[in-house]
Amino acid sequence: MPKHDQPKLKKVSVNLPFGIGGTEWEADATERRAAWSLFVELVTRVTIQPLEAKQDQGLLREALASLHSLFATTREILKAAGPDIGASHQSVGGIAITVLNRGLRPFLAKWHPLLQAWEAQRPANVSPKEHEKNWSHQVQLRSELELLRQDLEQYAVALSVIAGVDYYYKYE
Repeated sequence: MPKHDQPKLKKVSVNLPFGIGGTEWEADATERRAAWSLFVELVTRVTIQPLEAKQDQGLLREALASLHSLFATTREILKAAGPDIGASHQSVGGIAITVLNRGLRPFLAKWHPLLQAWEAQRPANVSPKEHEKNWSHQVQLRSELELLRQDLEQYAVALSVIAGVDYYYKYE
């Protein structure tokens, strides 16, 4: 069914992270489905879960791998949805692309090579978790991961609004 023949949702208004700001438009069924797919991928990964330094939770490598995997997943969802989801800031496609390029890409470009260099120095008799714990940048990375997580949570809320589903997540 052509995009102009699809029923429209009432106008959606969302606030977005990474300097995107607020936007408002009428999301159609194709955008709603794409937003739902992106939402499910985002909220079911470690990317939206806190890795608190004081609690020594999780591996930093796993968090970065999960973030990196969002690139391939997002690409597949956008390609499957087709051009009807758009590429402007008032479209699911444009929002998703901007989140990848303004939010995730700079973060991963900074931290992936630093962590990789540290991992390459791990002695055979030291576990990956112990080695990460001994890294001088691990507290800073965990702190920046928390800030990124908060932005990704805001993105998840926006996707839920676009998809037309209720979502409230508060990590206690």
